[in-house]
Amino acid sequence: MSSKHTHKRGEWSSSLGFILAAAGSAVGLGNIWKFPGRAYNGGGGVFLLVYILIVVFIGSVAMLAEFTVGRNTKSNAVGAFKKLGPKWRIAGWLGIITGFIVSCYYIQVGGWVLDYIIAYITESQAVYADPLNYFYNMLGQNGFPVMSAIVYPAVFLIVCVVVLLKGVSGGIEKFNKVAMPGLLLLLIVLLIRSLTLPGAEEGIKYMFHIDLSYLNAGTVLSALGQAFYSLSLGLAIMVTYGSYLKKEENLERNVGMICFFDTFVALTAGFIIIPAVFATGVEPGMGGGFAFASLAGVFEQMTGGAFFGALFYLLLLFAALTSEISIIEGTVAFVSEEFHVDRKKTIIILSVIMFVIGIFYTLSQVYLPIKGIWFDFVNGIQYPSFGNFMEFITDRFTMPLGALIFCIFVGWRWGTKNAVAEVRQNGMFEFKLAGVWSVMVKFVVPVAIFAILVCGLVFGMSMS
Repeated sequence: MSSKHTHKRGEWSSSLGFILAAAGSAVGLGNIWKFPGRAYNGGGGVFLLVYILIVVFIGSVAMLAEFTVGRNTKSNAVGAFKKLGPKWRIAGWLGIITGFIVSCYYIQVGGWVLDYIIAYITESQAVYADPLNYFYNMLGQNGFPVMSAIVYPAVFLIVCVVVLLKGVSGGIEKFNKVAMPGLLLLLIVLLIRSLTLPGAEEGIKYMFHIDLSYLNAGTVLSALGQAFYSLSLGLAIMVTYGSYLKKEENLERNVGMICFFDTFVALTAGFIIIPAVFATGVEPGMGGGFAFASLAGVFEQMTGGAFFGALFYLLLLFAALTSEISIIEGTVAFVSEEFHVDRKKTIIILSVIMFVIGIFYTLSQVYLPIKGIWFDFVNGIQYPSFGNFMEFITDRFTMPLGALIFCIFVGWRWGTKNAVAEVRQNGMFEFKLAGVWSVMVKFVVPVAIFAILVCGLVFGMSMS
């Protein structure tokens, strides 16, 4: 059994492959359809400045902590804690649970994106005619949504499964070496188109303008939540990906590169969306309603709009695929290693379960809203659907709580000395920098994550 178990453990074949895979994991739908809306509401330039500072001083610190635990133990999120501190396994479990739930609904949203790529190629005028109604019809307003709940999500999932079945270096790494450059190329094409729209300069000015009246607790918390979730922290992913790293890898440099890629994509998305909405007069927003309904108004007023609309959803598809592959991998590594199940069998079984559960995410939007799952907090926020419940439990509870326990574990139980020693495997990590990182992981990052948790649960602020 031990030899079989060893065989299951993959390893990245190159630094570039790992960086692109981890960056691909971090670059998700949130970078492209949530970041621009947050940047707009946060005052443009002020939000960008705060966001970048948070990524540098908080996001990178937490990411390095996850990588050190993964590489040190060469284990999945739960197995790592079994080796370093069994009593702290709850952090690993929370990461696995979060990843599993997110995987279920990400499959569906990936299917919606595929649906819209086809729609912009074949019937863009139907989308333009009534964007909101088109979106609701896709979700099942006028009958069971066979295509958007079953067919397109199945196609999306099959791509993920094919990549995962080929293993870490042969599948995940190779796929990201193609998908990430493709994603960056699409970003640049869309950026050029957006910046050349008549009236786009107002949006560009807004993105660079620093208005200190926007610098408040709300803006900081919004940027903190966006950065935290954007970097895939608290999802068991970075521990798992870190466990496939060779000892000679430079963890500091890798973290810096991943954070740079992720931030570059988010900022570029901001400079695509905000100048475009200024040019067309469409109100920027966040989430699925904005990405699928509101943006139709932007593409309709644009020369070659259907073509650029299809390119935009292709960009979303790449982002969704690279993220979903990494999220499923975290759960696959856990099940195959902890329960000694064949990796390929694990991938197939988990995918089927995730797919079936995910169907109810789409059905609960308009076709079959499941009554009875209600949460009523201090400010009276209610969550009437199964889909909203899935997002609530991960975004506001399991993800931040797992990450909080994780950072406390690294800072106080396993200890920053052990973590620093792991980073220094290749002789890097300067003494002063290591000291600053240790203070941040012990004190600053836990406080920041606690703020996300409290604001999400007690005050009902949406941090994702």
